[in-house]
Amino acid sequence: MLSRIKQGIRRFLSNSQSNSLSGSNQRDECVVSFVVIVYDMPTQAQNTVRSLLADYQLDARPEDYEVLIVENASANTMSQAFLDSLPPTFSYHLRQETQPTPIHAINYGIEHARGDNICVMIDGARLLTPGVVKNIIRGHRLSPRAIVTAPGYHLGYELQQKAVGSGYDVAQEQALMDSIAWPADGYRLFEIACFSGSCAAGFYLPHGESNCISMPRDLWKALGGYDARFDMRGGGVVNLDLYKRACEYPGITHVFLHGEGTFHQFHGGVTTGGEEAEVRQKFIVAIMEQYQSIRGRKFENPLTNTVYLGELPDQAQKFVQMSSSKKIERMNNTTNAQRVSG
Repeated sequence: MLSRIKQGIRRFLSNSQSNSLSGSNQRDECVVSFVVIVYDMPTQAQNTVRSLLADYQLDARPEDYEVLIVENASANTMSQAFLDSLPPTFSYHLRQETQPTPIHAINYGIEHARGDNICVMIDGARLLTPGVVKNIIRGHRLSPRAIVTAPGYHLGYELQQKAVGSGYDVAQEQALMDSIAWPADGYRLFEIACFSGSCAAGFYLPHGESNCISMPRDLWKALGGYDARFDMRGGGVVNLDLYKRACEYPGITHVFLHGEGTFHQFHGGVTTGGEEAEVRQKFIVAIMEQYQSIRGRKFENPLTNTVYLGELPDQAQKFVQMSSSKKIERMNNTTNAQRVSG
């Protein structure tokens, strides 16, 4: 593992040097395709797409990546005027979907992507920080078997499924975004956010999923994409299943962008709000039971040998501190347990 990473770093540095010297001879092929899934959230999806534009993403060359916006039809589709304003490397695909799941839209997007690597964003309501694109490309240069992920956050100071009980809504969220003048400096999103539930353990302990997961095209094919047996509303835990299968696939290198993130905007989603807490909890129990029936075991977060990549903005330091505290606490608990058992 260590030797592969070292080889990847040498290859990355070599590529960086050749790119800086080659000028007009730089490669024009698409390095990564972003597949963004949208359903019934036009305002939030527009913000997400905005955060993928090259004038927002730092040091991103438009020719290096494409964005496929795959929307399942609803009464509230994205604005045609906004879509018409997008550059030619952004494409829009409106689908009719008869099942209450994003799985078929995702697999459609993967099939139509032209990039060497494909990054899936299962929830089109997630804003990106400005270094996601360049660091995903960096991550894939480290290793031909890299899985590159970014951690997840919720806008607001507590999980949205809790905050909604205290009156948190789209208007409050917009006020938060206005307070940091988004999108002027995308890293200020850290100032108005908290870890999402699946990333609550922080950077240095296992996660349950990523809402921005990129891997080589051949690995998507080997995994068979998203498993259509997860047919419950919203796909159930299909994203957790894909993340686990990818992270545990033999020979992969998990590259984690701890200085970047995806930030969930409130829109009354399946597990983040819009329903009574009791109803939501029953649904969560049901989708975890479906996972167990499909995989034959309870879900557990995958363990990976993580490579941390990218810059750490000042705004993210509080999350570094929180993550370190959680890791140290876990280590101390393990040590104490070993002492007792010994």
